[in-house]
Amino acid sequence: MKYVVMVSHGEFAQGLRSAVRMMTGEREDMFSVSLKEDMGTNDFAEEFSKLATNFGDEDEVLLFSDILSGSPFTTSLDLLSQKGMLARTMVFTGMNMPMVLTAVLMKDNLEGEDLKEVILSEGRMAVTFFDINAVKEEEEII
Repeated sequence: MKYVVMVSHGEFAQGLRSAVRMMTGEREDMFSVSLKEDMGTNDFAEEFSKLATNFGDEDEVLLFSDILSGSPFTTSLDLLSQKGMLARTMVFTGMNMPMVLTAVLMKDNLEGEDLKEVILSEGRMAVTFFDINAVKEEEEII
């Protein structure tokens, strides 16, 4: 199975998981772990280790992190390395809802570079500027 795992500072990962669940329904292949304000890195590592018990010898992980090189990112990679899973893990940083939603919906249809590129493409296309002043008065914004 391919798992989608989101890690972050604060409640971002849980919030994103909740939003994706609203669009895809409850899933057993999607997890989130956050380094909360009252937690240390060891607490985060313990939580991540608990969810990693779901991963079998043939499973793959699509790991999404809020920022590159933050504690959730580095701790998750360290734990996946200890479990011998780095070769079966794709790592994305700067996660946003379109890229995670695409991963959840496409992970079983695409492999390798094709999966990586569609996830990155969706994430990049979602980052844009909406110029409210460019909308004509007679057009509806929402």
